[in-house]
Amino acid sequence: MSRSPRSSDSVRSPAVVNEEIRDLWQRSGGCLSPEDEEEYQRLLVEWAAVTGGSARSAA
Repeated sequence: MSRSPRSSDSVRSPAVVNEEIRDLWQRSGGCLSPEDEEEYQRLLVEWAAVTGGSARSAA
């Protein structure tokens, strides 16, 4: 689960989202559980939204 709460009107910077992605991978030891995978996918979508890119290009 994510460390910080989110609201629909709150936009985090790409650096903050990227740090959370890196932290997730570090905590998981490089092997995501099904719950971690859900969180990772959500973070990729959020990262894509704040960078103007697509989640596909971040993978």
